Amino acid sequence: MLKTSLTAAGVALIGFDELRMPGLGQDAQRDAFRQGRFVELVEFVGEGILPMEIPMGAGLDGRLYTDLSGVTPEHPITPTEKFYLRTRASEFLDDRKPWVIEVTGPLKRPMEIDLPALETMSKPAGLHLMECSGNVRLAHFGMLSVADWAGVPVSEILESAKIDKPASRVLISGFDRYPIASSSSSPGASWIFTVDELHASKAFFATKMNGSSLTKDHGAPVRLVVPNWYGCTCIKWVNEITVVGEDAVVTSQMEEFAGRTMQDGMPKLAKDYRRAVIEQAAMPVRVEKWRVEGKITYRVVGIAWGGSGTVGGLEIRFNEAEDFVPVDDFKQSVNDPWSFWTHPWSPNEPGIYDIQLRVKGDSVPARRLNAGHYVRSVEITANRT
Repeated sequence: MLKTSLTAAGVALIGFDELRMPGLGQDAQRDAFRQGRFVELVEFVGEGILPMEIPMGAGLDGRLYTDLSGVTPEHPITPTEKFYLRTRASEFLDDRKPWVIEVTGPLKRPMEIDLPALETMSKPAGLHLMECSGNVRLAHFGMLSVADWAGVPVSEILESAKIDKPASRVLISGFDRYPIASSSSSPGASWIFTVDELHASKAFFATKMNGSSLTKDHGAPVRLVVPNWYGCTCIKWVNEITVVGEDAVVTSQMEEFAGRTMQDGMPKLAKDYRRAVIEQAAMPVRVEKWRVEGKITYRVVGIAWGGSGTVGGLEIRFNEAEDFVPVDDFKQSVNDPWSFWTHPWSPNEPGIYDIQLRVKGDSVPARRLNAGHYVRSVEITANRT
């Protein structure tokens, strides 16, 4: 199933022999591949056999995994119907009633914000990446996608409600009731942020995704998007904003995702919970087999994302016995959404190779990357020139 999926993705990639990588440098290396002939994609091994880009399950157990093998610099956006899902809309969700967001807490005047008001305030928010904190190799790291969003900056809503103290904590909640209990997750979609965190991240209440209104599965009519924070913080079906005190305990959702957001143990209070930010990450998304000047060679194509600032370089190796070497073709201009890189590779012999990356230098937080979380493996068979 996976092999068929990857082969189909290869066909959809506009023809690998004509693929252009603008802005990636190393013109000589690119020219060599332009003059060559694309042979096939080499599938990743040791990963699960799961349907890709097909909605599965319901409610808290609903999933859709994005096939990353086809992303390119020319087509960095994930179509809405292929954007990953960690939870699907509940059968109890009623979109026939007027949707309002209640703003409550120790305020001089609680308020409500209706959907028409949000839509009037909505503005383009740009391309932003989202990654589930439970994104794993078993699912081909398919809980990672990029969309072009529009919405209302959370800061504007907080200012309207006179919530302006930087240390103030804000609980953002969404509709989260289901007819069937989940075997792996618990209801209670909500997260607590400081006002500073929401300002600094440029969080917004999304009303549109890729030029159209949100779909139900993606949080319609309104969801929170917190750029460069894990998807568990990006609450769907937002219906309440509550100002809470310094003694506010973590929510059930924060408890569930504590390990996956790399907390120290299980914090009891929201003030002790670390920001659930995505640290610098990188991985291959496809390995291409080429024939160049009569010889078989390979091109590894990958993405980099996350982190708080761009990095000067990535390094790569193909098994633990090798030294890391600089990625041949990498330049990171943004942390969000993803950047693209390529690396030519000529394995010495057949076998299974584990492709691992790391940031050049050791001053950049990249705990998952350094721990080998994003390692992917390929099997190289005997080559015939």
